[in-house]
Amino acid sequence: MSETRFTLFDTALGRCAMAWGPAGVQAVLFPERTDAATRARLLRRLPHATEGDPPPEIQAAIDGVAALLAGEPRDLSNVALDTSRLSTFQRQVYEIARTIPPGRTLSYGEVAARLGNPSLAREVGQALGQNPFPIVVPCHRVLAADGRLGGFSARGGVAMKLRLLQIERALVEKGPMLFDDLPRAVRLR
Repeated sequence: MSETRFTLFDTALGRCAMAWGPAGVQAVLFPERTDAATRARLLRRLPHATEGDPPPEIQAAIDGVAALLAGEPRDLSNVALDTSRLSTFQRQVYEIARTIPPGRTLSYGEVAARLGNPSLAREVGQALGQNPFPIVVPCHRVLAADGRLGGFSARGGVAMKLRLLQIERALVEKGPMLFDDLPRAVRLR
């Protein structure tokens, strides 16, 4: 029997998935169109995982993710992550990203500067693009230098990144939100 387990759980965005093993969380996935599609995507990444009930520490992580996605400011920096499949550079980038509180952002260059080399901004973006723990490692809180969103590799792409930043109210001071200039009748459809 595999030591890697997973479960699907409800959030404001739909049913997400979390996988874990003895060393901690191994993956977090945003919802697909169906539970079956979410399971299939998770099993492509972790083929030996089996579905099961989360232990208390994983349930606490799931509850934190669900609360954050419902707009509650939650600190997920204490969630144990299994980083055994990551490079040293990825670990360092993710550790910095985990220090960004909900509602705040850094640029790729600022993360690179915190690593000690501001010229590594592109590499920071690449590492964040491979983040297996979205939300727990809040890669959506890292933007391009000019305040643009930059990329987002999780399901939903940049639209999902924008939605996450809106949930956390990280963009409130930066002008209108998506669809704000549309007539009210159009927005409500």
